[in-house]
Amino acid sequence: MKKLLTALCLSVALTAPAFAQHALVLQTDFGTSDGAVSAMRGVAYGVDPKLTVADLTHNIPDYDIWVGGYRLFQTANYWPEGTVFVSVIDPGVGTSRKSVVLKTKGGRYFVGPDNGQFTLIAERDGVAELREIDEKVNRLAGSGESYTFHGRDVYAYVGARLASGAITYEQVGPALPSESVVKIAYQHAVRSGDTIRGIIPVLDVKYGNVWTNIPKSLFDELKIGLHDQVQVRILHKGKEVNKVVAPFEHTFGGVAKGKPLVYLNSLLDVAVAISQGNYAAKYKIDSGVDWEVEIAKK
Repeated sequence: MKKLLTALCLSVALTAPAFAQHALVLQTDFGTSDGAVSAMRGVAYGVDPKLTVADLTHNIPDYDIWVGGYRLFQTANYWPEGTVFVSVIDPGVGTSRKSVVLKTKGGRYFVGPDNGQFTLIAERDGVAELREIDEKVNRLAGSGESYTFHGRDVYAYVGARLASGAITYEQVGPALPSESVVKIAYQHAVRSGDTIRGIIPVLDVKYGNVWTNIPKSLFDELKIGLHDQVQVRILHKGKEVNKVVAPFEHTFGGVAKGKPLVYLNSLLDVAVAISQGNYAAKYKIDSGVDWEVEIAKK
């Protein structure tokens, strides 16, 4: 009986369809008011109905390659090795920009147009390999005359095939030099004496908190302790938009409702907020590579 049960289990294991190997995570600027995202998910499930398909966000501001790149940077390392991210912020869809799959040194994959959206991922995680998608073999059947929906026809399809194990990474297409990844120029966080300069890469859009790219390691060099006063200047294209002196706190409850504070956000970067208020809206602050910030101990 024991031998019979073992044989039956082995038979089931050999005949059962294989489960998808890795998760597929989708990001776009499409929104969800029409069928675009659903079509991408449908293509993925058509490749492998057992795929785990998740959404990072579909509310990236229209055409905002930088913000899309930051949301990948914010999220990717919380997903397991082997996860495949499809990111479609693609104002140049159908033009000569390359369609690529970037593999990081940590073993995660990023599928999409090579238009600068992988800048921060490449810098932080390193590029193990870069391959251009060969659309002659890696494109949804029957989509050859569709020129404006590569998210469905190329990226979701290739991402799903890679995540499911239907193709290997080498079968994506020809290798490209790893250093050829298109990058967006921006101000890295730097310290000069008692002042640190950086940018506002994104806002905490729900609450209006102002995030910076100044890491805790650099902030610590200013020897600012809990409750110490910090001066923050925010500039847009070199012109001062806002200046505030606020205490450094660990939590929003460290100050009274409606009062400003400086804190470390969930990525351990310096941020500025109003307790139970919207700092960005109050002072008309936005984000991007032309929004600069300076901080100093007061």
